[in-house]
Amino acid sequence: MATASAPTVFKNYIDGAWTAARGGKAIEDRNPANRDELIGMFPASTADDIRDAIASAQAAFKKWRLVPAPKRAEIMFRAAEILLERKEDYARDMTREMGKVLPETRGDVQEAIDMTYLMAGEGRRQFGHVAPSELPSKFAMAVRAPVGVAGMITPWNFPMAIPAWKVMPALVCGNTIVLKPAEDTPLSTYNLVQALEEAGVPAGVLNVVFGDGPQAGAPILDDPAVDLISFTGSTEVGRIVSQACAPSFKRCHLEMGGKNIIVVMDDANLDLAVDGAIWGGFGTTGQRCTAASRVAVHKKVYHEFVERFAAQAKKLKVGDGLDPANEMGPCVNEQQLNTVMKYVAIGKEEGAKLATGGHRLETGSHARGWFHEPTVFVDCDPKMRICQEEIFGPVVAIIPFGSFNEAIDIANGVTYGLSASIYTRDVNNAFRAQRDLETGIVYVNAPTIGAETHLPFGGTKNTGNGHREAGLAALDFYSEWKTVYVDYSDRLQRAQIDNAE
Repeated sequence: MATASAPTVFKNYIDGAWTAARGGKAIEDRNPANRDELIGMFPASTADDIRDAIASAQAAFKKWRLVPAPKRAEIMFRAAEILLERKEDYARDMTREMGKVLPETRGDVQEAIDMTYLMAGEGRRQFGHVAPSELPSKFAMAVRAPVGVAGMITPWNFPMAIPAWKVMPALVCGNTIVLKPAEDTPLSTYNLVQALEEAGVPAGVLNVVFGDGPQAGAPILDDPAVDLISFTGSTEVGRIVSQACAPSFKRCHLEMGGKNIIVVMDDANLDLAVDGAIWGGFGTTGQRCTAASRVAVHKKVYHEFVERFAAQAKKLKVGDGLDPANEMGPCVNEQQLNTVMKYVAIGKEEGAKLATGGHRLETGSHARGWFHEPTVFVDCDPKMRICQEEIFGPVVAIIPFGSFNEAIDIANGVTYGLSASIYTRDVNNAFRAQRDLETGIVYVNAPTIGAETHLPFGGTKNTGNGHREAGLAALDFYSEWKTVYVDYSDRLQRAQIDNAE
């Protein structure tokens, strides 16, 4: 492919220095809206590079864990200020390499800013607790302690926000890090790491190695010097990560897939519900783990909703995310586009009715990108594959239902449990839904996307393994509870034995 000028060559960040990969090989970072644009060349790291990064993190942990948490937090506050100052530049970089429209990439960077400020505040708020002892002249308390070296593997759809979700709580708790971002979107993670470096993160505390999963990700999982793993990606890969961590009992956090639903009741504000379903289904080209790829609509308003939703989806302008006229960008790469087209074919074969879309866009301004039309299937059976399996693209399946209980059964009838939404004016149904939906996140009169950084993020069933990102819940994963007893009685006290007398 033709390139106007020599591409920028990037390096790994190991032990406080930007370092070339030992093997000398590189991976192209290209614009999914225009494959002719080569954004840069990033290292194709191998196990040798990973070992260097882990050794650096392991050595740095000895000093970093002793830095007072408020001092660690001051570095993060400076990083947040740098991110805020460069928000527009970083957003434009992200649109070029990931494809989503500029308002969304601004939101991605803002989420990293929010998380960084949040965790900077937690540097003075890593509260433990004090409890009365059952024995006299004895003091009892529980405090947080860092875990050690954290290995992190992050996806391409939120290439700055998700690394920030992991990096910031890990750092403020006193851990050191080896981060492997997705090979499709390395520049955004590079920008995040550069901001942290400039803010004063000491050498070795934060290391980033670029490359693909088998060559650069797997060695992080297998190394006994890595104390915990945080992974965001597909359920299939998450299972591999879990199995790799199990033999050594390595602490493991998995944030995986979703097949999220919006339930539209017959008393819903349809204008609001249609707008929410459009944003939930086609925001980020449907490439979100929280995307609303299913919409269940009460039969009393079904036909009106379908007509309005399909018409609005058809009007969405698809193209280069840097063009302010466009509302939806490309799929991230050819593989993802092929997956979308495969599921469109499956939907047709299953007998779902195609209301709009269904085709790749490949002429004119779309000729050099991985574009697909916003696609809407209607009259779907909830057991169809397009209603059960994660597509990760701009495809929405609409399902009719006749009662609240039927809607809940449809919503819960998948293997995932990340996010769900209900549109209703009935407060009783709103509260029943938040109680009965088997998901980690529930929205009322809002779409399935829109998580805020100060609240826990994560799901149930095949979406996660019980841990949560963001909010105070993140501190629980990146720290260990240590219980401390101080006996100042100057005599032997045998806990329950003496206490029973």
